[in-house]
Amino acid sequence: MAGAGLGAGVAGAAIGLGIHLLTDKAGGYGMTDDPLRLAAATFLGVAGLSFAVVLERVRIGWSAAFALVAGLVIAAVIYWNGGPGRWEADDGWRLFCAVLAVGIAGPLFQTIRDGALEAGKGRGLRALPYPAVHDHGWTNVVLVLLALVFVGVVWLLAWLLASLFNLIGIDLLQELLRRDWFGWMMSGAAMGAAIGLLRDHDRVVAMLQRVAMLVLSVLAPVLGAGLLIFLIATLFTGLEPLWAATRDTTPILLSACAGALILANAVIGDSPEDEARSRPLRWGALALAFAILPLAAIAAVSTGLRVGQYGLTPARLWALTFVAFACAVGLAYWAALARRRLAWATPARPANIALAIGLCAVMLLLSTPIVSFGALSARSQVARLEAGKVSPERFDWAALRYDFGPAGKAAVERLAKSGTPAIRTAAARTLDEKDRWALAQRTRDVDAKAAFAGRVTVLPEKAPLPDALVDAILREGGGCGRNDDRGRCIVRHVDGSGEAVVLSWRAGCEACAIDAAYFVRGADGKWEAAAERWPVPPPPAEAKKAQATAERAAAERGEIEVRQVTRRQVFVGGRPVGTVFE
Repeated sequence: MAGAGLGAGVAGAAIGLGIHLLTDKAGGYGMTDDPLRLAAATFLGVAGLSFAVVLERVRIGWSAAFALVAGLVIAAVIYWNGGPGRWEADDGWRLFCAVLAVGIAGPLFQTIRDGALEAGKGRGLRALPYPAVHDHGWTNVVLVLLALVFVGVVWLLAWLLASLFNLIGIDLLQELLRRDWFGWMMSGAAMGAAIGLLRDHDRVVAMLQRVAMLVLSVLAPVLGAGLLIFLIATLFTGLEPLWAATRDTTPILLSACAGALILANAVIGDSPEDEARSRPLRWGALALAFAILPLAAIAAVSTGLRVGQYGLTPARLWALTFVAFACAVGLAYWAALARRRLAWATPARPANIALAIGLCAVMLLLSTPIVSFGALSARSQVARLEAGKVSPERFDWAALRYDFGPAGKAAVERLAKSGTPAIRTAAARTLDEKDRWALAQRTRDVDAKAAFAGRVTVLPEKAPLPDALVDAILREGGGCGRNDDRGRCIVRHVDGSGEAVVLSWRAGCEACAIDAAYFVRGADGKWEAAAERWPVPPPPAEAKKAQATAERAAAERGEIEVRQVTRRQVFVGGRPVGTVFE
């Protein structure tokens, strides 16, 4: 037993060292940008971990072949997309899809390798026995989680020992822990040793798996009751509050669907004999199975509204993908409930196999460049722009240029030759900007100016303010600036003059004084706020409210002026200190 753990630990250390050598940036710190080296390192790590997880004494060659295929699949995603520093908006999801596909394929492969498929008399993948797939799936999850916990414990122990030895002047271990190669080797060794030892103690893993299933099943009635109450509450509140928070609705609902799926399956187990006998648990699982479809339907409507309002983006297409799977699960479970009602778990278990195979195939497809959500999104957004549904000033050029991949950049280059002058100018400026942050700032500036125009009052004439003055106010205009939280904003500016007074005060605070700023236009045409001076001492507390009320009334009447005044103040070393005094 100890020998297996030691051998796995040595193999893990070698893999860790190999990953370091492949990813270490030559001549500098950090990780290499070479996609081929990153892909090779990914293949090494994924193949090693997959082999350790699926390995059994039966048909070892099959396990090695699966590990090689798993490593190639995920390494190919890294090679196509490059390292994380080069990812576009949806490349991280492609990696997630590849990992999920391999994770689902693992227990399916293990069941076939163990000969269980042959017992189904050759009727294809539908003959896969659910108990075997279920057991392998949960065992793999528990193995990886326990191994990760062990790696964390090893690191904590290593830093504790390094600190102890450092107290007596021996800093060798501390220096080793700061070396990347040592960290990779130690992590690999710990991961390999943990999986090797746990594989030799199947009873411990099985016991921990049962404990995890028991804990999760106890939570089923809680979540089931909560989801049913939520669905009933929407009958009275309507769905409008959800549409008001469309940005967060779909992720929350999908998370609820995922939680319902996991907890419901924890209750029903892998067979009728393994199913929970407690009535609260069984009713909780039934409530969860019922709730998945309506939650998925609400998420579908929510995402559809967002797409209808703002067009397609890679994030929305990924949301639609997972919403579609949630709807498929919900429909399968509703069909099971319609057929067997309280005994719905019997038809639900084979449905889980079919859903898992379908999800694995879809995730594998989406991890490849065959389907480009960036290209679909670019076409959608360009169509909205050219149809006039969004103005060139409000269009998200940063997303099109940087988030939609090569198709987005090509679309910007094409729009730079558009026959519409406004679109052509905006696209050309987009290509000239050095990074996405400058492009995103342009959109934020447009939004800020629109919000400012809606809350400002211009006196004595309601004439448009110069753009340069608006920019200066948004940049340093106090309560009238970009982060405005005040109830009133007044700008006194005579058209054509080189000065402006900006006043603001908080809503609901009758004793709060007016915040005043004075802007002047320089010889170069730029507007800047005059240098701040020491404030006049505030009036006594009892006079604050009356004075503030009088000042606001005068401001509303337009009685605003700038005077030259002389004040007395203490000077030390030729510089003013303290406040102005009479």
